[in-house]
This record gives sequence, structure tokens and C-alpha cells, in this order.
Amino acid sequence: MVPLLLVALLVLILFGAGFAVKVLWWIALAVLALWLVGFLVRGVGPSGGRSRWYRW
Repeated sequence: MVPLLLVALLVLILFGAGFAVKVLWWIALAVLALWLVGFLVRGVGPSGGRSRWYRW
């Protein structure tokens, strides 16, 4: 009975980790897309030149 419970627990942990990794990939792709859009459409700065769209 104990080995069956351990295997079931291992399956649940691996399924959860796989789902979390998939969600993190989608979040990373969304952030990359936002960064690319911001990089491509950055505006003109106050000094008249091209400015960085990020603050750091």
C-alpha cells in the first residue's frame, strides 16, 4: 500500500512540475513579446534623440 501511495505522490508531483514549467514558458514568451514591442516602438526622448523605453 505504501509503495502505491509513493508512486501516486510522485506522479502528482511530476504532473504539477510539468504544468508549472509549461505556464512559466508561456509567461516568458509573453514578456519577450512585450519587450520586443517596447524595443521596436520606443519613442523620442526629451533631448530630441532616441531614448530607451526602459528605466534601468
